[in-house]
Amino acid sequence: MLKEVEAGAAIADVCRRTGISVATFHRWKAKYEGLELSELRRMKSLESENAQLMRLLADTLLEKNTLEELVRKKAWGDPSKGTL
Repeated sequence: MLKEVEAGAAIADVCRRTGISVATFHRWKAKYEGLELSELRRMKSLESENAQLMRLLADTLLEKNTLEELVRKKAWGDPSKGTL
């Protein structure tokens, strides 16, 4: 799309044909303009890896909190059973 506009196509026509808004086009232009295809593929790969690592971190933190809660209940007794 960026190359089409650089070649002289109207932004509105390109957006209408591809089904995106003009605002989306300008956001993508600011983000991706000047990148070669190999750089774009690398960026997408890194974004995907980053998302996977963030999910892994969230799962690990959830597991850590669950284990801490279990240890806390074992050490202090379970308040729901009336024992301390």
